[in-house]
Amino acid sequence: MTRLTVNNEAVEYRLPAETPLLWALRDASNLTGTKYGCGTGSCGACTVDVDGRAVRSCQMTLAAAEGTFVTTIEGLSRDRTHPVQLALLAENVSQCGFCIPGIVMAAAVLLRRDPMPSEQAIAAAIGNVCRCGIYPRLAAAIQRAGRAIRGEERLPTGARPGVEPAGAARQVPALDPRQR
Repeated sequence: MTRLTVNNEAVEYRLPAETPLLWALRDASNLTGTKYGCGTGSCGACTVDVDGRAVRSCQMTLAAAEGTFVTTIEGLSRDRTHPVQLALLAENVSQCGFCIPGIVMAAAVLLRRDPMPSEQAIAAAIGNVCRCGIYPRLAAAIQRAGRAIRGEERLPTGARPGVEPAGAARQVPALDPRQR
């Protein structure tokens, strides 16, 4: 049994010690924001924060994660208002969105360590692969998130059309059975 803290909750996994952290998070904890991309640690879709480091969870075993503090995209900000998330929205970075959770986690770790990163520091820290090609807007968004973290800028928090805040009750219009 492996014990660690995931999103500020003590967890005990009854899985083989060689199980990748990715599968423990996704399958045992139902934290599916951490994505399976390549399985080799190359793409970064599975990036999580482990004790303040951006880690490719497909490459870390449960044995190696024993006693650590892990934060996934779900634990970063339950209401999706972390400055990195807001800046990526404000800069219209996201396209298909598959890689975004890993990028957000890597950027959050970077900004905690360096709230004013250069483009070179961002390129070095964010090695995630994005098939949609968001890179031209990504550095600007991460620098904008840094300004928000430093208190130099306020990011818009308004909802985008078609996107509801987590936990929001969705209003569904009642249908008249005769209109079917």
